[in-house]
Amino acid sequence: MVRAGVVTGEERDRAAATQRRTGVNLVAALVQDGVVDEGRVMTFVVERFGLEEMNLRPSDVDEAALGLLPLSLLQKRHMLPFACTGSVLDVAMSDPTDLTAIDEVRFMTGHDVRPVLARPSAIRHILDDRFGSQGHGAESRNERPKEDSARAAGTAVRPPAPAEPAGDAPVVALVDSLMKDAVARGASDIHIEPYEESVRIRFRLDGILQETMTPPHEMKQALTSRIKVLAGLDIAEHRLPQDGRLKLAAAGGEVDVRVSVLPTRFGEKVVLRLLHRSDLVASLDRLGLEARDRQHFTEAMGKPSGMILLTGPTGSGKSTTLYGMLSELNQPGVNISTAEDPVEYHLAGINQVQTHAEIGLTFAACLRAFLRQDPDILMVGEIRDAETARIAINAALTGHLVLTTLHTNDAPSSVYRLIDMGVEPYLIASAITMVAAQRLLRRVCEECKARAALRPGTFTAPLRPVEEVRDVEGYHGAGCPECQQSGYRGRVAIYEVMTLTDDLRRMILRGGSAGELKAAAMEKGMRTLRQAAVGKVRQGLTTVEEALRVTEPDPAGARTPAPQPFMAG
Repeated sequence: MVRAGVVTGEERDRAAATQRRTGVNLVAALVQDGVVDEGRVMTFVVERFGLEEMNLRPSDVDEAALGLLPLSLLQKRHMLPFACTGSVLDVAMSDPTDLTAIDEVRFMTGHDVRPVLARPSAIRHILDDRFGSQGHGAESRNERPKEDSARAAGTAVRPPAPAEPAGDAPVVALVDSLMKDAVARGASDIHIEPYEESVRIRFRLDGILQETMTPPHEMKQALTSRIKVLAGLDIAEHRLPQDGRLKLAAAGGEVDVRVSVLPTRFGEKVVLRLLHRSDLVASLDRLGLEARDRQHFTEAMGKPSGMILLTGPTGSGKSTTLYGMLSELNQPGVNISTAEDPVEYHLAGINQVQTHAEIGLTFAACLRAFLRQDPDILMVGEIRDAETARIAINAALTGHLVLTTLHTNDAPSSVYRLIDMGVEPYLIASAITMVAAQRLLRRVCEECKARAALRPGTFTAPLRPVEEVRDVEGYHGAGCPECQQSGYRGRVAIYEVMTLTDDLRRMILRGGSAGELKAAAMEKGMRTLRQAAVGKVRQGLTTVEEALRVTEPDPAGARTPAPQPFMAG
């Protein structure tokens, strides 16, 4: 521009000073302080690069495209995403040579970027039009440090640190955008995984990990450090695992984020577990329990004492079920205390205790203290050792209702897991009222679901007898933007509920095997996880493939429930 006589050397120096002070691109810096006429600069850029200037109008801007990037980044880089077609994002820019801005947009959105030349005044006008006075700088809804969305409500976050250098701004924007995107898409976890020459970021959506983006390898340390700062962790410690938490302000309410950092060969892997407060159900009625299973839950919860066990792998929805039960039991006339690691949701009227094993506040220690607090109902997050198991069993036998969880594959196996821990069979038979194993199945997307008859032989090996399900009709998802082409959106729970009858108690006392106990429970009417999954297929809520993926085959000779009337959705 100096050589072409568009600006003088003095004007160039003034614009450079503005650029260093504000971080805006050079074209915006030239125009911002009135150094040169905007038209002169645009004419030069059009002629120099052979570009066509777009007459950008508010009606050209798609809200979905605009929402892909934080306002603070749009202001700083003087750009505006206005359309998204497939994997290509059209971005209006006042400086098409700003490759740093293009790279930021690429790894923050995962889209290919097609820059389009537009005047700074047109971009600023639309930002002001869409965001009002927020379009004028530091008071924007996404601006740091006042409105740092991840830090704003975090109780475990350190006091605000001095502003990061300008070079850290892309990392700050990336982390902020990453967490907002995860919340918007309903992800339960974010995995940031460093490798020798790359970094992979994946979201767990409806129980399945899906790759989201691969930011530049050079950013892996900065990404980890930024998250550590937000979670109040030691950014200088790279050799030991660390755990922390923060809170994220989102449109649907506050989201608690648990942060786990693990040293690996090529850097620190970070996993963020997103706990959506809106996911906390008010009662069991929204969990998808079948009528008979709901009755078993109601009867077990209505007893003044005894133990209710929930079992299943991590991520199977046990905590949601526990909180649903607690919400229903939470009445002014009862004293409820819980020991949790961690406390995932806060329930008014319930005494919740966060365990700290490193200082001796274990599940067992909490239980002992609870028993001196005149409790009616106790909840133990998980039985992990023999001491906790014995205290919980004794509490159930001495007039308290105890809710807890174990990690076993099915309901009958829970009994033998406790026996392996050293609890006497007669105590187990006397204390346990009900055991429920559960899993989560992905729901067929309602927007693209279509009927699909079962293929011949689908259930031949895993489910017997095949004649019972040969004529089952169900749905599959064809794939659409709403479900991100997966065919699934959301999840539904299935349960295997075993109520301990006198016959089952006698079998436990006689030392019967887990297989015998399961067969006897099925004779009493217990539906297995596989049978419950087939029921969801019959109702059109999930697919055959999903039922087979999540559940294990029943033993030979297992009874398949009689076909029910087909119900869509």
